[in-house]
Amino acid sequence: MAVGTMEFYSQCLRRNVAFRVIVPNEGDPENGEPMKTLMLLHGYNGGCSDWIWNSNVVDLAQAHHMCVVMPAGENSFYLDGEATGRQYGTYVGEELLQYARKTFRLSRKREDTYVAGFSMGGFGAIHTACQFPENYGGAAALSSALLVEGLSSMKPGEDNGIANYAYYELMFGDLKTAKDSDANPEKLLRDLAAAGKKLPKFYVACGEQDFLIRANRQFKKFLVEQEIEHCYVEGPGEHNFEYWNRHIWPGVEWLIQNCADSEG
Repeated sequence: MAVGTMEFYSQCLRRNVAFRVIVPNEGDPENGEPMKTLMLLHGYNGGCSDWIWNSNVVDLAQAHHMCVVMPAGENSFYLDGEATGRQYGTYVGEELLQYARKTFRLSRKREDTYVAGFSMGGFGAIHTACQFPENYGGAAALSSALLVEGLSSMKPGEDNGIANYAYYELMFGDLKTAKDSDANPEKLLRDLAAAGKKLPKFYVACGEQDFLIRANRQFKKFLVEQEIEHCYVEGPGEHNFEYWNRHIWPGVEWLIQNCADSEG
């Protein structure tokens, strides 16, 4: 098992960027099946080491012989911005994934490639899977910050206790129309379905005491209405790693099983 930090020049972000990586070293991909990949995203105000410090993700990688890639998403919501060097969505969904595949000789199959995260990273996991469905078979989204539709009532100068209007405008664009833009995963999923493209699968979990529970219930309702394959889990829990650690393992295992079934 190797756990380390790597750095390379990102065209999407126009600078050198660092990411953490976990690579099981038992077995040789050249003599067997290439490793699966989990792109694992941190939350708002977090960093690329959060999962290593606070979870059992190293054991998860070992158990499933899976490479885990953990980028630094800063506070970007893993979305592409209009400004030069702010293409965070494409960085995670395409550029970093392809770099990891080449560097560590990982599987290039979508059914072997997953994205997961908590809070802002849960939103990022859902959005990344929707933006790049040809790369990712599914997403495990924990306590996801599905805020897009709820921001339309904010006014310039306001602050909701997490961030101010200017921040959300930078992330999502015009807040009055953001729910109808590509920043909204529900809009992306409708577009994919209308185009007849393969849809990602979703494992969605949120604690009943989490301040984001209503938004996650709404996303579950959307998935049911659109008949999109998913697993939705609730139960006692708050917005913390105690809850996320209970769900990252079953979430990834659900993706491994169900993404493989759909491609078989």
